[in-house]
Amino acid sequence: MLRSRLFAATALIAIVGLAGPVAAEDAKDPVIATIDGVTINKSDLDLSEGSIDPQLAQLPPEQRRLAALTAIIDAKLIAAKARAEGLESTDDFKNRMEFLSDRELHNAYFKKHIVDTVTDAEVKARYDKEVAALPKQEEVHARHILVKTEDEAKAVIAELAAGKDFAELAKAKSTDPNKSDGGDLGYFRKGQMVPEFEAAAFAMAKGEVSKVPVKTQFGFHVIKVEDKRDAPPPPFDQVKDQVRQMVMRDKYMELLKSSKGGAKVEITDEALKKAYDEANKAQQ
Repeated sequence: MLRSRLFAATALIAIVGLAGPVAAEDAKDPVIATIDGVTINKSDLDLSEGSIDPQLAQLPPEQRRLAALTAIIDAKLIAAKARAEGLESTDDFKNRMEFLSDRELHNAYFKKHIVDTVTDAEVKARYDKEVAALPKQEEVHARHILVKTEDEAKAVIAELAAGKDFAELAKAKSTDPNKSDGGDLGYFRKGQMVPEFEAAAFAMAKGEVSKVPVKTQFGFHVIKVEDKRDAPPPPFDQVKDQVRQMVMRDKYMELLKSSKGGAKVEITDEALKKAYDEANKAQQ
């Protein structure tokens, strides 16, 4: 029941590029099916699969292709009825097709002149530029021992002063869940810890242990600063897709700028004209 409903729903999917009959079968584009002599090729199936509803896109590959094929067949069957009624000759349909044609030409041009032209070298250069522009941000690597009372914290400080190992003492006495890691909090930046803890940790020097307990909403802390450093940038491999999007965005904005420069755009609706002009100024 679920499967039948699933494939029936594909009739609502927008199918792009459902062409008419093909004269001969191409070895690279074999015929998948025919409807009253009209062929459905592999390329049609690929287009349908690429435009399938996101929920259906999560299906296993074979079910996804079946859903895509069902969408094509349903669309062609209903399209034949629409042609029989002459719907393709209506002004509404012609206007919609012109809109869809412009949009697809826009997308094809964007892919050819922007998406396909962005190189890995450009992306890496943009990453390096963005990294160089990042403001320096300090990070602290700290450990802590959390106890319930100030007296307990003072006793811990005394034991550390007597030579006890901080990590071993954290394992033995801390109430924080990370006690098994010797109280290790890793590296953190400002804004990631509660204010009292953060203020104390960033004020301390590398290797220093807090001389007085630090009180927060969680209890009393004894802190050891293991290291201080400038925060490293995110690794290139982690953000390269976002950086590629930035490069494509900038290229697209340049394309739009050059295209608008030679075009006469007139907007008769005053409110829309004002909004359009303001949006263009903001982009510039």
